[in-house]
Amino acid sequence: MRRAIVPSRRREEEAAEDAGGPPGAAAGQRQPERLVTEFPFELPRGYVDATGTVHRTGVMRLATARDELIPLRDDRVRENSAYLSVVLISRVLTRLGTLEDIHPGIVEDLFASDLAFLQDFYRRINSEGHTRAAVTCPSCQESFAVDLAGGGRLGES
Repeated sequence: MRRAIVPSRRREEEAAEDAGGPPGAAAGQRQPERLVTEFPFELPRGYVDATGTVHRTGVMRLATARDELIPLRDDRVRENSAYLSVVLISRVLTRLGTLEDIHPGIVEDLFASDLAFLQDFYRRINSEGHTRAAVTCPSCQESFAVDLAGGGRLGES
């Protein structure tokens, strides 16, 4: 009868740490993937605040069920259903330029093209789970993907 020495879980964890892995990771054990919940973006035009500063970069987080339900109780949304996107976008924006307190008044003052960009960005990260868009070059008809979070405009290199 042969006996095999089976290393304890503690020894496996120590070996993984010695090999540069995170604590608690056994050698050969795959770590779970982290969920990305915040997505950086760059607005096409930018929000102009009261001092004239233009804020173009920002961060949008994934929406929760609460984010989609609470605006439905807002009187402004009840009076005008189109206002839903303004309240919803203001809830999921965590930063816009140097501004961290984003409220519906800021979203109201965005240029229409920036609001449309944020609505599409919201849909992409919450429905599709990514910020890539399939596009086709108008000159050569070649198809490729563009990452909308990168901030570059189509046609720019």
